[in-house]
Amino acid sequence: MQQHLTDPVELRGDCERCFGLCCVALPFTASADFAIDKPAGKPCRNLQDDHRCGIHARLRQSGFNGCTVYDCFGAGQKVSQVTFGGQDWRTGSREQAGRMFDVFPAVRQLHELLWYLTEALTLPAARPVHAELRELLETTEAITRGTPEELAALDVAAHRQKVNVLLLKTSELARAGVRGRKKDRRGADLMGARLKGADLRGANLRGAYLIAADLTGADLRGADLIGADLRDTDLTDADLTDAFFLTQPQLNAARGSAGTRLPGSVSRPVHWTAGL
Repeated sequence: MQQHLTDPVELRGDCERCFGLCCVALPFTASADFAIDKPAGKPCRNLQDDHRCGIHARLRQSGFNGCTVYDCFGAGQKVSQVTFGGQDWRTGSREQAGRMFDVFPAVRQLHELLWYLTEALTLPAARPVHAELRELLETTEAITRGTPEELAALDVAAHRQKVNVLLLKTSELARAGVRGRKKDRRGADLMGARLKGADLRGANLRGAYLIAADLTGADLRGADLIGADLRDTDLTDADLTDAFFLTQPQLNAARGSAGTRLPGSVSRPVHWTAGL
């Protein structure tokens, strides 16, 4: 069987090969996640000349929690090294820097889609749509290698919708194999919900608001978590084995423990056991 093209390693941020684009291109507002306001296109005050963060080791303590849960899915190194051929925005023209900052958010969205498509191809239950998934993966990967002009003109929302249709089919196939009655909580407002020990096997939690929800010891095996907001969600001792479309940024935003069981596509956040 032909293997899909995208290496999962390339779908994680590699700051060594990026010119600090997330610290410049993206805006943020003073809040619980960020200590200051910063407009798009302006370098963060903590960004050093070598494109490293001057407070990386103490971001949480300095009020920059938002930075600790962010991942560009490899878009930073793609834009830096491929789209702009290794040309640093600091040394190029102001116009070129502006194009780089405009293109980066679009490529970030495309790389997130690549992550989902790549994971979908690992799900045996989704085999009936593997050919379609592989074709769309190849198409999306090709789009990410377009010129700055092509990427700037791309209707990302339209392409995302096309991918989403196929991911919905994938979800239905994957969850169909989970025994028992499966809860549909798509887009549900579950902020602060008390779901300790809840049976959410095979649940549809796409886009659900689980901010600060208590999911201690909950069973989330085989659940679809695409787009679920897990900020400050308590996943202590929860079972997320075979949960799918769960990204590292989502997990980084949650709370958990050494007893939280995770799918192989993500890593246990360091702050879960470091007491941060």
